Amino acid sequence: MKSNKRTAEKMPRIHELLQGKKCMLIVMQDNPDPDAIASAAGLRELANKTAGVSCFICHGGIVGRSENRALIRYLDLKLHRIQDLELQRFDLIAMVDTQPGAGNNSLPVTIEPHIVIDHHPMRKNTRCCPFTDIRSRYGATATILREYLYEAGVELETQIATALLYGIRSDTQNLGRDTTQADIDAFFSLYPLANKRMLSRIEWGPVPRVYFQLMTNALRNAKAYDHCIVAGIGDIDNPDMISEIADLLLRDDGCEWVMCFGIYEKEFRLSLRTSDGSADAGKVARRIAGRKGSGGGHNMLAAARIPLNKETRKERTELERLSIKRFLQATGAASANPTRLVQIPGNGR
Repeated sequence: MKSNKRTAEKMPRIHELLQGKKCMLIVMQDNPDPDAIASAAGLRELANKTAGVSCFICHGGIVGRSENRALIRYLDLKLHRIQDLELQRFDLIAMVDTQPGAGNNSLPVTIEPHIVIDHHPMRKNTRCCPFTDIRSRYGATATILREYLYEAGVELETQIATALLYGIRSDTQNLGRDTTQADIDAFFSLYPLANKRMLSRIEWGPVPRVYFQLMTNALRNAKAYDHCIVAGIGDIDNPDMISEIADLLLRDDGCEWVMCFGIYEKEFRLSLRTSDGSADAGKVARRIAGRKGSGGGHNMLAAARIPLNKETRKERTELERLSIKRFLQATGAASANPTRLVQIPGNGR
């Protein structure tokens, strides 16, 4: 693996911030994915090995997807709920795979993090932070952390290498989505160091039976609008299911766009997926969220959240209708007539 010029230029600054500090808090998304988990573990490794800084890793929601739980078990990570921590006790606060004001993390808006490392588009609040490394063209934040660890001369243990590799693999769909040469270089530098058997175990971890019920509900409700698929899964207690179902539905050979949505903790949440590499799913997500919510992402995957005010059936129905309308308008399928994706006994037409 070759040294990256940008990483080499930024390394002295992050090293300076870490020096003399005892404890750092690393904030992830509320519902962290493999890239966030791997990046947090990577930053912790960097802080531990180069400056002797101990780290707490936190998030504000739950870890629902089986692969995410399996990755955390493999890394033996102790995750903390940010709501349970006294943030003033930390010398440094860092964010990985998310940013201040992104809407998908629970860091109070009154607190400005010292370090922000992410691969999503730069947000306004991020510009004020002491150290930022935002590379929106990269396919994974784990790629950035791999570069820092390489630049610092940290010899990677098998667990960290496996996690970083899985983070890149997951966010880029095995280098097939939103991928740069940097992601490819990081991927192949990590592969010889990783536990290949564990990669498979993480990806195909066991799931509870409710998983299959939610899949059934999604298929029962899924409708095709020309090259688009829309599916609602109702009230859920595991928000990661929304993105997991969106990933599954995109495999339909007549599909270019997917929107899957559900209700979680008084919020209307949705995930977007597209197979069109020239698209901008993040822009579509922001358009759907409008002024009432928050949204963002990359060319081929994105997400949005819209708070529910009254939590009435009328409000939910209207929000679903408006979101579907905006989605179809943005993807060129506004005039398409809906058809059920699959015929399930009792579904009707």
